[in-house]
Amino acid sequence: MTAKLNFVRQQGFPEASPDTCSYQYPALMWQPRVMGILVLIGLILQAWPYFMVLSAVLLWNATFPSLNPFDAVYNLLVAKRKALPLLYPAPAPRRFAQGMAGTFMLAIGLLLWFDQIYVAWGVEALLVVALGALILGGFCLGSYFYWLFTRHADFANRTLPWSRAE
Repeated sequence: MTAKLNFVRQQGFPEASPDTCSYQYPALMWQPRVMGILVLIGLILQAWPYFMVLSAVLLWNATFPSLNPFDAVYNLLVAKRKALPLLYPAPAPRRFAQGMAGTFMLAIGLLLWFDQIYVAWGVEALLVVALGALILGGFCLGSYFYWLFTRHADFANRTLPWSRAE
């Protein structure tokens, strides 16, 4: 439970508790899990327009968090059906992570468009590592960087999956 609680706090919910974490963690993992599947499809297709669309969606989410289609689908298909609290617009750490992922996708799309296949594979590898750490380990590199860049390194380090919750 500690790693999940740290993840929820890292996403911008510092007031999270073990009770709220039981529904917040699965809700916050909805988008990364769906994106993981979409990225796997992109890795197979190696089509620049596909990565550009993924980039546009993620950058849209970061820019207009109240219009995030992933949150809307989660709220409609999961939260309302199970009488769980709805997802509301993402806090800054989560938006930063979405923007960072969108930038990775944009880079991949542009590299594929300009036929820089090997460099695209390198960026794809970085994206897969970051997504793997997020989906399998509960560590969000983007949110972690947000806390570091805003001079909250102590908080960032306390939200690492292996850190003990306070």
